[in-house]
Amino acid sequence: MKRLFDLLAAAAALVVLALPMLLLWLLVRVTSPGPALYVSERVGRNNVPFRMPKFRSMRVDTPTVATHLLTDPDRYVTPIGRFLRRTSLDELPQLWSILKGDMSFVGPRPALYNQEDLITARTERGVHTLRPGLTGWAQVNGRDELSVPEKVTYDAWYLAHASLTLDARIVVMTIVQAVRGADVQH
Repeated sequence: MKRLFDLLAAAAALVVLALPMLLLWLLVRVTSPGPALYVSERVGRNNVPFRMPKFRSMRVDTPTVATHLLTDPDRYVTPIGRFLRRTSLDELPQLWSILKGDMSFVGPRPALYNQEDLITARTERGVHTLRPGLTGWAQVNGRDELSVPEKVTYDAWYLAHASLTLDARIVVMTIVQAVRGADVQH
């Protein structure tokens, strides 16, 4: 049932958001050199790697590490990047990943291939068996402010309590936080 919801909702969202996504694509292209999309290798369900697209919010010379590991992340943010990250609009291209089956609307956020501590901790707790999500329980409970052990604790809690009702609650909480721009590292 969850996969059917993901397919229908992602297809509908892509139709409704096609024009705004085109506008965002253009804004990224005219405000900084480089491609509009940034595609990174991520760790998916059962630790299988996949390529995840985002609207590029950082300069093309940014090191490939989690934002919180950058010495001075603000120096890498593009002119439109701060807005994209604060509103989570940079995540919209991941609707394609949901259609492909690499992701779900709700699940643990996919780790970068080099976040070995997060990958290992999730595997130890069985979280790696979940399809990664556009949003998740950890995101609505602290997002970028959480340590790796805290993220994994929230992810494991979601694994134990997953339901369509919980997913709906997480989606609503995500929308509220995106509008407020809460818990995002710039």
